[in-house]
Amino acid sequence: MTRLAPWTLLTLLLAVAATGCRPVSTAHYTGPHAPMGSVTAFAQAQPASQTPIVRGQNGYDQRGLWQNYQGGGAGQPVNSPHNPPPNGQPHNAQPHNAQPQNVPNGYVGGGIPVNGNGLPMDFVPDSVTTYQNPQFGQPLPPPGVLLGPNPADLPEADVDVFVEETETGRFMFGVGVNSDAGVSGQIVIDERNFDIRRPPTRFGEILDGTAFRGAGQGLRIEAVPGSQVQRYVVNFTEPYLFDSNVSLNVSGFFYDRRFEDWDEQRLGGRVGLGYRLTPDFSVATSLRAERVDIHDPRLPTSMQLNNALGEHDLYSASVSMTYDTRDIPFNPTEGQMFELSFEQAFGTFDFPKVEADYRRYFLVAERPDGSGRHVLAFQFRGGITGSSAAVFESVVGGRWWALRACGFSGAVPVGGGVKVGGEIMMLGTVEYRFPLTADDMIHGVAFVDYGTVEMNRRIRSENFRVAPGVGLRIAIPAMGPAPIALDFAFPVASAATDTEQTFSFFVGFGR
Repeated sequence: MTRLAPWTLLTLLLAVAATGCRPVSTAHYTGPHAPMGSVTAFAQAQPASQTPIVRGQNGYDQRGLWQNYQGGGAGQPVNSPHNPPPNGQPHNAQPHNAQPQNVPNGYVGGGIPVNGNGLPMDFVPDSVTTYQNPQFGQPLPPPGVLLGPNPADLPEADVDVFVEETETGRFMFGVGVNSDAGVSGQIVIDERNFDIRRPPTRFGEILDGTAFRGAGQGLRIEAVPGSQVQRYVVNFTEPYLFDSNVSLNVSGFFYDRRFEDWDEQRLGGRVGLGYRLTPDFSVATSLRAERVDIHDPRLPTSMQLNNALGEHDLYSASVSMTYDTRDIPFNPTEGQMFELSFEQAFGTFDFPKVEADYRRYFLVAERPDGSGRHVLAFQFRGGITGSSAAVFESVVGGRWWALRACGFSGAVPVGGGVKVGGEIMMLGTVEYRFPLTADDMIHGVAFVDYGTVEMNRRIRSENFRVAPGVGLRIAIPAMGPAPIALDFAFPVASAATDTEQTFSFFVGFGR
């Protein structure tokens, strides 16, 4: 063992001081961005003036692999969510033409400001941890931390943002004909940025469209005159009542329908409140008030219809819950929808009503670009009402999607030669929709409708209906969003009182 003379040792120390090197030091990072766990490394002497930026600090090791030196001893790469690879590259994966990223002076790894020694500004030395790159001898920042300049040192500037509001109002008109409601027209004014508290203060605000606009409320005015059905509705919606998550809906309407056995008119309104618990789940409650007029009976032989003739006051309160995960409300291809409601009516007639609606859609196949979707759909609807319900509030079967072989209200119990409706309803359909053309303008459907409607709460097998069928859906963009629908249904099981209808259709034009 060779001993060094005191003067020799003093000469070496002066040489070290003259070259500006610093000895090995230990430290522990205690700043607000301290990573979980310990980071251990060994520092080597380096010039204090050298910019502390090395390849290992920007995420790549000497092989060009994305690494995170955290835990496991010095220099051991560990995958960590605190240090994700750039641009979505997988951990420890070879990037395309991976090159070390350049980091400007004063930054380490693209984020926290560093001091002259290449360490974070809030670096506090102690005897626990040392930062060092074992390959290059440069200090490492804490891994998994986004580094950047001190916000207090950044310059300030005023930024003016100019935005132009998009079109929020629509004026639409259309004409339609279908096998259930005959010929009808449609005129709609729909504004999605209405403001009921901003009336015009001058005539120019009406011309430039600034009156009654700006609060995000909804206003829809709809007129549907027709040969068999007429409907006129004014609907107002406040999505955030008093800046809360509660929505308000107020509507007034006039409805006129010529049924096979009587004519019906309704004049009334509805007030409802809704609350969305999650993006998919909501609850609602509403109050309804109507004046109902039943007149022009086809036959005077039904006691149920005779009791409902004339004008009646109908009031009801209802609660409902809805769970909806469908990708789109119109012609969905994935997801499900379940709605359950309870309504208690009073006035001239007092009765309860419970209804449930469940729809499930499965995406079976699609093209690589997402078009050409094959969809399998299951739909079920059930309802039950009190025995004292009027004929105009009883449950009926035969709608557009349920029991198409029976037409509109074609699957209804008969009393005294008149379709008086029932107390219980169970209707469902299974439908498979598939594209027939490459542009998705024409789809084919194959379906089976099934169900029953009973006058009382006893299910009879002889009244159960089953009707398979096929159809076409023809989408013509120039005619509006609703496709032309042509369906052929063939009843294989039906009730003796059903009104059978093999062919049903809908053709509409709207702009």
